Amino acid sequence: MNAKALIRKKRDRGTLDEAEIRFFVDGAVAGKIERYQVTAFLMAVFFAGMTPEETAFLTRAMLDSGESLVLPGFNLQPTDKHSTGGVGDKISFLVAPLVAAAGVPVPMISGRSLGHTGGTLDKLESIPGFRTDLSTEEMLGQLERIGVFITGQTETLVPADRLFYALRDAASIVESVPLITGSILSKKAAAGVRGLALDVKVGAGAFMPDRERGRELATTLVSVAGLLGIRARAHLTGMDHVLGRTAGNAIEIVESISALRREQLDPELEDLTLELGGSMLELAGACASIAAGRERLDQVWRSGAALERFSALLAQQGADPGVVDHPDRLPRPERSLEVRTSSDGTFHGLRAREVGEWITECGGGRLVAGAAVDHRVGVELLARRGETVHAGDVVARLHGRADLSPESVGARAATWVDVRLEPISPLQEAVVDPDR
Repeated sequence: MNAKALIRKKRDRGTLDEAEIRFFVDGAVAGKIERYQVTAFLMAVFFAGMTPEETAFLTRAMLDSGESLVLPGFNLQPTDKHSTGGVGDKISFLVAPLVAAAGVPVPMISGRSLGHTGGTLDKLESIPGFRTDLSTEEMLGQLERIGVFITGQTETLVPADRLFYALRDAASIVESVPLITGSILSKKAAAGVRGLALDVKVGAGAFMPDRERGRELATTLVSVAGLLGIRARAHLTGMDHVLGRTAGNAIEIVESISALRREQLDPELEDLTLELGGSMLELAGACASIAAGRERLDQVWRSGAALERFSALLAQQGADPGVVDHPDRLPRPERSLEVRTSSDGTFHGLRAREVGEWITECGGGRLVAGAAVDHRVGVELLARRGETVHAGDVVARLHGRADLSPESVGARAATWVDVRLEPISPLQEAVVDPDR
């Protein structure tokens, strides 16, 4: 058995058995297989695909490539939420403290920017001092103390995913059902998660723009999760437009703090947070239904307990919890520009992919693995989706460096504005349930 033969077999659309997949994953992690060969293998999977059985074998081999957390006994099942990637997606900063405040442990291992979408860890690192490199001992201790952590992978936690994740992004082979499935579920299983609410984005701004491909990903994730002992539910949600009022890094943290305070709370952001959080409570065994979970979380949110838990999260992970009261301590842009609409109609939002690509190009994301992120870059919506606007109205504001100028971005930004005569579509589209 050798790497070259397995690459050729998958390239030619052959089916790999468990031993072959495990050989390749183990060899890649151990450095016995060259990086260019690992990239070639991932590229072959991207084009040839994998059977459901191969995908399950891949996920298990990735999980077994490192250590797993051994969580203490809890009254409720440790449960997490994962998004497949969006623009303006700050749901984790709301739902994690909300669900933890409702009594469900939330061990959340997150990632960095990938393609045109932002990364949870990059956004958190815009908060001065926030640590995203917790050790396994720190994760366990924090989970027992406050019921939640949000951190990155350790060197020993699913090292196969650390390697594959970076190579997929660099080689532009992100949109692969088996590779996405292996990446998500290996990390979640290693974190000890037993319930998982999946936010599978579809639409022009998603990694899976096609609705049918999105449903395929959702079905695969739920099925493979079950094989790993995780009860998962996938919610298919639209990602044609920026979610909430902001997109970027520091600016999304500012919006999240405002949302936890229930100040200027975007109604779509609130609805999706409650839906995914309610799903988490049901999966954890805390509520009999998503509807009951939503009601419980609404009470927690209004009580201020979620804001307190977010503040505790900051303190536990090295950041100044005073940021909650003083968000102006976060990185601020050097210059801002207004974006106006050129027509009358209903404001459908800003086109997500175009916004995400601009933020990435300006340094708010990564064009190459390991690059630094400019936390000041971002986009702020001033009009609300569904609102009636008129030609000349200011609907958004761009934030960035001092060299940000109308000449460099003005005409381009105008094409992001989506104004139509028809009403807006709901974000939530479908659900793939583990019990169906």
